[in-house]
Amino acid sequence: MTASYLSFQSFVDTSHKYFAASWGGLHWERQIRASAAPRRSPSGSGMSVLVTGAAGFVGTHCSLALRKRGDGVVGVDNFNAYYDPSLKKARKSLLASHGVFVVEGDINDGRLLAKLFDVVPFTHVLHLAAQAGVRYAMENPASYVHSNIAGLVTLLEACKDADPQPAIVWASSSSVYGLNDKVPFSERDRTDQPASLYAATKKAGEEITHTYNHIYGLSITGLRFFTVYGPWGRPDMAYFSFTRNILQGKPITVYRGKDHVDLARDFTYIDDIVKGCLGSLDTARKSTGTGGKKRGPAPYRIFNLGNTSPVTVPTLVSILEKHLRVKAKKNVIEMPGNGDVPFTHANITLAREQLGYKPTTNLDAGLKKFVKWYLSYYGYTRGSSKNSRQ
Repeated sequence: MTASYLSFQSFVDTSHKYFAASWGGLHWERQIRASAAPRRSPSGSGMSVLVTGAAGFVGTHCSLALRKRGDGVVGVDNFNAYYDPSLKKARKSLLASHGVFVVEGDINDGRLLAKLFDVVPFTHVLHLAAQAGVRYAMENPASYVHSNIAGLVTLLEACKDADPQPAIVWASSSSVYGLNDKVPFSERDRTDQPASLYAATKKAGEEITHTYNHIYGLSITGLRFFTVYGPWGRPDMAYFSFTRNILQGKPITVYRGKDHVDLARDFTYIDDIVKGCLGSLDTARKSTGTGGKKRGPAPYRIFNLGNTSPVTVPTLVSILEKHLRVKAKKNVIEMPGNGDVPFTHANITLAREQLGYKPTTNLDAGLKKFVKWYLSYYGYTRGSSKNSRQ
């Protein structure tokens, strides 16, 4: 944590290249206000939500769901190149068609965040912007500190200074359970043995948000997502890359754990995750601070959002083969020491009790929807390995 703290200012100072003034002006402010205006009822009683990482996978789906039920939504995204930015731009266009405006900017840009809170008194923040991926942390560790720690602190600073202070719901990760071998994973279990830098930054985020809750009265809800998948998903995820390679006739790499045990994941369909996110926003009580000063205790919550039905990776592959109608060429190898864990399994009792969270989509049904979207988006025809986007 000390190293992360010391790195914070240097990351912000050296990142001005990300902060080109592509925002501001009267027209921009009008777009922000229009997008942020709730349309839920004649009295305008809906939320006004700032969604970070809005052009990301989960961010896009949550923004659409909020807008469709009448809440005001403004997005922020830096459209970085961790994976194909054209997919993020396509999501942005999808959001725009539903009246959601996405600002191109970085959450480390304190001036931008202050301006957004100055223009709109957001009632809630849904913080989904992050550097994702377990293995990429071995290639570019600095990006995880920049986004997941420095960016989080910059956002929390803007939230604690805002008047009114918003309630914050943010994405932690199931990866915080690390080397924990007690299953299913419960929010009460230890999370002090991370297996990857990504997990460590998410665990640090939980400690940082607790600090801001304690000192400044920010209402905080952290959500530990378990392997989210579905349409408009992330190309770096296994189910996505498996689909691409199977269709192109390329071999896929399937990892096995020690003693030839199949890896298993608690795959959770995007629509179920969205319900958990919106349920968290709906039940989040208000922050208690004003002018950066705490006026009383504020809620601090953490929930698992999973499916509770782990599925092995070979089973995932067989389901994809069925829906793609193509047989996969598999290379099965032992899992390298790259930060991945052999299994995940969520205990969702707390989310069920407090959020009314109830996942309804199994992996077979969810992958069927994903494959339908994938074939449509990338322009595949059945029985052909050619497409219009790859």
